[in-house]
Amino acid sequence: MPPTPSNLLAVPLPPPFLLPRSLLRKPLAGCSQKRTFGIKSIEPQPKHNPYNVVSGIKPLLSSQAAAYERRIKSDTLPLRTGALAIKKGMTAIYDVETGKRIPCTVLQLDRNEVVSHKTRKQHGYYAVCVGSGSVNPKNVAKPMLGHFSVQGVSPKRHLQEFRVRGRDGLLPVGEEIRANWFMEGQFVDTRSNCKGKGFAGPMKRWGFHGQDRSHGQSLSHRSHGSLGQGQGGGSRVYPGKKMAGNMGGQRNTVQNLKVLQTDPENGIVVVNGAVSGPKGCVVLIQDALKKPWPQVPDAPKPSEVNAEL
Repeated sequence: MPPTPSNLLAVPLPPPFLLPRSLLRKPLAGCSQKRTFGIKSIEPQPKHNPYNVVSGIKPLLSSQAAAYERRIKSDTLPLRTGALAIKKGMTAIYDVETGKRIPCTVLQLDRNEVVSHKTRKQHGYYAVCVGSGSVNPKNVAKPMLGHFSVQGVSPKRHLQEFRVRGRDGLLPVGEEIRANWFMEGQFVDTRSNCKGKGFAGPMKRWGFHGQDRSHGQSLSHRSHGSLGQGQGGGSRVYPGKKMAGNMGGQRNTVQNLKVLQTDPENGIVVVNGAVSGPKGCVVLIQDALKKPWPQVPDAPKPSEVNAEL
């Protein structure tokens, strides 16, 4: 007959492999029945619910609202809307004080008008939709004609959305933006599509030096040469390798261009330096992000916008 558990508590137990199986199956008196493996218990744990709201937890910083608040605090959204202009070409003017010749670009605003708004309540952010130019209603799709008719604005050839920081940057629908929206001496950023060059080789596209003209070199004078490494480098062409391909025809931003002259009657804005794109292209003009916000006294002040916005 095997010994009772009460007697076993007073004497040290032998190794488990020497005890009978009947004794091993019975729990010892005074011992816990919880089975543990390592430091974890096999008892079921409550499932984690991501929707439980517990006090003291930091707010989620990856939500859309949190990202919008961070962008507002980072001062990277303009206070005012921009305008659409047509590039008329380049010229030069002379500085009266220094006598230096300054190359400049002539931009013309063509009947810029506020078409619609976007609000944070309905769309998640504030923006102003600006239209420029004019177009025959016969050449406009019926959905767009309905959009223009609801807003009470004539059909526009070009439409562009400009994001603003808050409700104060929303202009009333139908208000016209003239050249005096920008002040002489302030800085602006321009965005436009640069000239397309088509398929270009590496020397024209990336400025490669090229290979030798002689000394055994043939049929590869303007080639880029080797494309990748051997077996030790992965035996592949790394992403982003500078090679021949399509050049130009992409959206380009030119920052911190100084406004030299403005002509509100003709809608002319003259900026210092070059602006990407050919003559006749559409250029987006907006206050420079990396310069202090301008104080424009002569610009038309925004009217009262509906409180529901």
